[in-house]
Amino acid sequence: MLSTESVVALGKILRAVEPGLEFAALRGVPVELAGMAFSDRGRLVRDALLADLPAGYAPADKLFRAALARDDFSGWMIWPVTEAVAVRATAAGSFEEGLELLALLTPRLTAEFALRTFLAADLERTLATVGTWTKHPDEHVRRLASEGTRPRLPWAKQVREILAHPEVTREILDALRHGESAYVRRSVANHLNDVSRANPALAVDIATSWLADAAETTPQLVRHALRTLIKAGDPAALALLGYAPPAAITVDGPLLSVAGVTVGESLEFTFDARNEGPDEVRLAIDYVVHHVKANGTLTPKVFKLTTRTLAPGESVSLAKRHSFKPISTRRYYDGEHALELQINGHPFGRATFTLTTEA
Repeated sequence: MLSTESVVALGKILRAVEPGLEFAALRGVPVELAGMAFSDRGRLVRDALLADLPAGYAPADKLFRAALARDDFSGWMIWPVTEAVAVRATAAGSFEEGLELLALLTPRLTAEFALRTFLAADLERTLATVGTWTKHPDEHVRRLASEGTRPRLPWAKQVREILAHPEVTREILDALRHGESAYVRRSVANHLNDVSRANPALAVDIATSWLADAAETTPQLVRHALRTLIKAGDPAALALLGYAPPAAITVDGPLLSVAGVTVGESLEFTFDARNEGPDEVRLAIDYVVHHVKANGTLTPKVFKLTTRTLAPGESVSLAKRHSFKPISTRRYYDGEHALELQINGHPFGRATFTLTTEA
């Protein structure tokens, strides 16, 4: 993504709009990129830009605004540019000017990661400007208001004040939740999901207020926003979405297709669920894989499966194939694992199987 070609292209663009600068440090970047991780590449390019630019914020602002006149000033080269803007602007106290430039740059890729530098430097001052973006005509800028202030934005530096006090971004979410852009609404849902990890009660409170004043798109937004709490079996979140304790539900299963699998293979399972009660019930059906850890103990991981509504006396038969394909975020260990169903936050059934890491 942030390749040699994109760095060379960035250098050509900047020298074209500012021929008085040599950009010597940026010229030397391509030979250093080989074998570097993405974030390290970003920092390398950012630091080269900072080394090549004259001191202060104004030269950076002038240069990058001029580059924005070119259509080819876009894509992954924008990432380290926004980071350089954030460093210079916060160091010089040019918050409003720097944030204005981020709003211009974000449609070319995103400025959500650079925004974290502003938030960490002065949360109140930054949020004052970010709050105005919720009415911006460009959906990319509106999304930046939500995405850039997420408590747990992936790949981004943490902002301790937002982690400790996620309520500070509530006005931003309230302003964006009814927006016409699905792109922005998805960011709002992901932001509220982040809030739910730090403060479940606050997330449910916000979702409750939204459902009380709902647009057509609100229920879907709330379901996506509360997905982590639903998987965790949070009673308040389940009740808000209409998933009552499944007292009248009976389950047959899970039945496993095999007694053991090898990493790289898949495990199939089936089960039946029946509503034995007199009323219709809504079901959030998940399953839990209890993985063996290095010390031999088990650790659970919840996976989404489906939702169903069952009339009185109605039953449903379901099947699922779970892959044990190697992934970078999980290490598998030999031993007896377990698979369990979870319906409306409650466990049902449990079956064990052996996982082998080598054929």
